[in-house]
Amino acid sequence: MITIPQVVTIAGIDSSGGAGINADMKTFHNQKVCSATIVTGLTAQNNYGVQKILPTNKDFILAQFDSVFSDLEISAAKTGALFDTAQVEGVIQGLKKYKPKHLVVDPVMVAKGGAILLTKEAIDLIKDELLPLAELVTPNLEEAEVMTGYQITDENSLLNSLHDIQKLGAKNVLIKGGHGQGELVRDYLLLTDGSVSTYDSKRLLTERTHGTGDTLSSYITAHLAMGESLREIMPNAKAFISEAISKTIMVGHGHGPLNHWVNIND
Repeated sequence: MITIPQVVTIAGIDSSGGAGINADMKTFHNQKVCSATIVTGLTAQNNYGVQKILPTNKDFILAQFDSVFSDLEISAAKTGALFDTAQVEGVIQGLKKYKPKHLVVDPVMVAKGGAILLTKEAIDLIKDELLPLAELVTPNLEEAEVMTGYQITDENSLLNSLHDIQKLGAKNVLIKGGHGQGELVRDYLLLTDGSVSTYDSKRLLTERTHGTGDTLSSYITAHLAMGESLREIMPNAKAFISEAISKTIMVGHGHGPLNHWVNIND
């Protein structure tokens, strides 16, 4: 018998396979952890965008929590798209009941085109009740602006936003720079001890970035389940994302998916 870390992704299904639970499970498989799923919604989606959604009702979300946690030894969990207030409520209730050791919150709030994906009530619920449960929250720049209520225009305002998001209750905060400008993608990590580390990678001129945020947060989740610290995880997480984007696979059109077969240890 082989003992293997077990994780769960709490998110939506991407019918085109590039993002959401689909990207999470590909990343978990790549990193050799076993993944369960709690589905918060279905999407009719492709690399051009989301055409239609069907959220999962709250009772069924809670039933999935009971099924997964009554059987599996879940070491770490991550959340992705939560769709609306009822789904957020169900996820918070399930997490409070089962208290996974590690929780990564990917606050899926803003679409690539800038549209807000959640109602104000759902966003407030995430800020007030979900973030205090999180070991790590991983907003992109637009999501950090939604969470803080102000624009991030320079490094000073970005550093302020790290601390303001941490004040909402998340122990550690990672603001991703992929939606920024310039030749470098710089991610900022604020840890519980107040220290800030930055992680740089070359900005790759490609549209094939569908599922980047999901992939990064699931890579981190997998390695938290292995017992690694965020300081240990982040350099390899950045390297994995860069490889997955740079070694392009030709699947679909628009914002195509990442290459989840890459191995940074080659």
